[in-house]
Amino acid sequence: MAILATEGLTKRFPRVTALDELTVMAGTGVTGLVGANGAGKSTLIKILLGLLPPTSGRARVLDLDAATHGLEIRRLVGYMPEHDCLPPDVSATEFVVHMAQMSGLPRTAARERAADTLRHVGLHEERYRPIGGYSTGMRQRVKLAQALVHDPRLVFLDEPTNGLDPQGRDEMLALIRRIGTEFGISVLVTSHLLGELERVCDHVIVIDAGRLLRSSAIGDFTQASQAIAVEVEDGLEPLVERLGGLGEAVAVQGRLLTVQVPADADPGRTYDAVRDAVCDLGLNLVRLEQRRGHIEDVFKEPVA
Repeated sequence: MAILATEGLTKRFPRVTALDELTVMAGTGVTGLVGANGAGKSTLIKILLGLLPPTSGRARVLDLDAATHGLEIRRLVGYMPEHDCLPPDVSATEFVVHMAQMSGLPRTAARERAADTLRHVGLHEERYRPIGGYSTGMRQRVKLAQALVHDPRLVFLDEPTNGLDPQGRDEMLALIRRIGTEFGISVLVTSHLLGELERVCDHVIVIDAGRLLRSSAIGDFTQASQAIAVEVEDGLEPLVERLGGLGEAVAVQGRLLTVQVPADADPGRTYDAVRDAVCDLGLNLVRLEQRRGHIEDVFKEPVA
């Protein structure tokens, strides 16, 4: 089932085209929407929520037309905005209960759901403190909680790791993965940090300047390639010279040496050649592995 779909979706502002004939579809699970800042990610989410009309084209969310059923979509979808939008003088409990009631839950049910949701996001002990005294990570968790409190079928998370330290990022990504697996809620998560999406998503949509670059399962991005990555502590140049002299196709990227394996060749032969060269030169081997693709490689591919 498609949780969202667009067809020829375009949004023009006076000085910029934010979305340009975007046609894409995403199914259930955790879908990543990746692109640089200004690529059109937030604009797309606002159109999908029925908060912004497109210039042309169509968008559907949960089989509802975003242009004509925005209110119904917002009842079924949770939204975690990118920017800080929390009132500092109320507690997380008060705020999340209020948002649950805004979504149509009775007060008693709203309080029960708020307590459960704040516990799930790790704020159970801090839920009665004013939000103004929260750290950045805690504020992000409050925004996530209010997006989940009404038990939506789908959540839009706009740059949920913004401003977080490495530990905070790891914890937020783990929460996002739990939402998509344990909670059974479909997720559309945006980020300009490509490695994050590789860790949590089932499917990734890549856009640039409002245009679709690629949409496919995460495994298609990270599948093994016909290349071997080699890293040594010192002596990279002699290793390149030795392997080149043996007829191997080598390329250097910083401290990493990539050895290309011909499509019809046995990878084992190339591994043996690298191993023997490292031993003969007396080098300290740090890494020797089959190379895998990354989402960022999409941006390096030549445009047809």
